[in-house]
Amino acid sequence: MFILRAMLREEYRMHSSYTSSRMMFALPAFAFTIALVTSLALGNIMGAMSLEELLFNVNAGVFLYGVSVGALGFIGRTLVERRQGQLNSIITMPSLLPMSYRSTFLCFFASDAIFYFALLIVPALLGILASLPFTHFSIVSVLSASLSLALSFLYGMSLSFAVSVAGTRSRGAFAIIAAVIIALLLGHGALHLYGIEWLLPTMGYQFSAPPLGADAPLAALFLAATIMATLLLYAAAIIMVPESFQGREARHGRLYPRYFARFASFGSFQPYLAKEMVDLRRSGAVGRMVLSFVIPLTILSFTGWYVNNGLEVPVGFNIVFYAAMVGFFSVVLYTSLTEVDAHDFYGTLPVAVPRVIRTKLIMFLMLTMGISTTFVLGIAALNGEAGMLWLALPVLYVVSVYMVVATAYLTGLRPNSSLFDPAVLSKFIIISILPSLGLTLMSFSVGRTELAAVAIAGVLVLLLAAAMLLYRRIDAKWSDRGFN
Repeated sequence: MFILRAMLREEYRMHSSYTSSRMMFALPAFAFTIALVTSLALGNIMGAMSLEELLFNVNAGVFLYGVSVGALGFIGRTLVERRQGQLNSIITMPSLLPMSYRSTFLCFFASDAIFYFALLIVPALLGILASLPFTHFSIVSVLSASLSLALSFLYGMSLSFAVSVAGTRSRGAFAIIAAVIIALLLGHGALHLYGIEWLLPTMGYQFSAPPLGADAPLAALFLAATIMATLLLYAAAIIMVPESFQGREARHGRLYPRYFARFASFGSFQPYLAKEMVDLRRSGAVGRMVLSFVIPLTILSFTGWYVNNGLEVPVGFNIVFYAAMVGFFSVVLYTSLTEVDAHDFYGTLPVAVPRVIRTKLIMFLMLTMGISTTFVLGIAALNGEAGMLWLALPVLYVVSVYMVVATAYLTGLRPNSSLFDPAVLSKFIIISILPSLGLTLMSFSVGRTELAAVAIAGVLVLLLAAAMLLYRRIDAKWSDRGFN
């Protein structure tokens, strides 16, 4: 319990250092408000989809959020390998003190679960409950749905934890597990061999409990199965945690002179781009970065296919929609680029923060454009929508540039931590999510009305102008900031 309490304090100090204690505690209020407003608007949302579809989408979203924050095997190994004097985390202590990595990772998982529940999940559930006097929902139904969402989050965390720990032990095991998960998804979505409740048991509970069902014995059975699966995954992850972490050994030749010559045409950015490429090669981060980008795109494609074919909901996902979403998700690669190496050492060199930010932006464009274009071309070929590429490709490129420039302007070199600041998060929603949402909605009308393409072209011009403005203002915002 002492280690758990210490990790919770460490988590609090780390996140409050990014902003302030006051701003950090504003994040639960932000989650509460968003959940309350969404609940009050639920009547309008229900006009577009059924309650079953809505709960499925929300459960799937919360499950994926749990997956995204539960990759503690990879995170823990990174922290162990990057211990740096005063920046040591408690998770690194077993390499210095008579402590067990297994017990430390057990506390690491528990502290992360408590932290995210306290900061986001519980406030959001309280926001839903606060809407009851105005929406007249059944409190039993709300509590039942809330329990399903909470368990979906923990189930996603446990699954991600187990898979990530297996990945740190063996790349082959990780590849096999990933293939099995993909096969299971195809068995449900493409072949219809079983229902989604056999992959996400919380949905089995939700289908059997209010407001979707009233089969108490079956709901109890799925509830027990969910808890058991979560505990088994958690236990498997803890058992697989190694008793010691050995740094990976990799040998490289003289990389910097080679990359320095390749970037000769980039002028003053030449040495910084060469350094970025050396970091990427030595860290082996390119594969993880590409995977972190491709997985959300694959899930997005599967979800779109499932909604259109599995649920038979004529939403009208087309290649323009996918192009906008690919541009939006491409920000994941920028956040990964900022985490390849620590930036503190730049403080001893004659370089300013805006210069490094712009270097990251150039590297981002070099890494993403090929992958993004290939993905959009592939989706267009599969869906027979090559005739819409004249609009889809500009949407992809403009949204990608706008999103990464807006993110860099708002968050600098620490996008993940900066978005814990509610003020930054609010601005991010306004200048990034809202335009992307607008493009997504307009994409549904492409092919039905000529005005849709004209409207999208107008939005792209505005986004490109905004990206140029934000890019020029990076100096004014970040020139007086330090690297530590």
